[in-house]
Amino acid sequence: HPDTADAYRNLAYIYEKQKKYQEAEELCRKALAIDQKVLGEEHPDTAKDYINLAYFYVKQEKYQEAEELYRKALAIDQKVLGKEHPDTKAIEERLADLYENYKLE
Repeated sequence: HPDTADAYRNLAYIYEKQKKYQEAEELCRKALAIDQKVLGEEHPDTAKDYINLAYFYVKQEKYQEAEELYRKALAIDQKVLGKEHPDTKAIEERLADLYENYKLE
């Protein structure tokens, strides 16, 4: 159920505050798996799960993995929400930040 995914995301947020990034990553993976199954791959909540997981990858210096997930989220939001939607633009900003601050190409 999507509420279970929400619970995992909320707990991941608590772990993030405690700097327990690996534990938070695991919970984000669980939330992603639920949303993929229940809502589908092309749903904005699934895109948000990719974004959350990418955030924890960045915290663990897994920049290539983060880039891949941001790109997946961007593709979903561009298709579902449109290129001018604020959520789509926010992902573009995260990608730009990743390229600028972590020297990815």
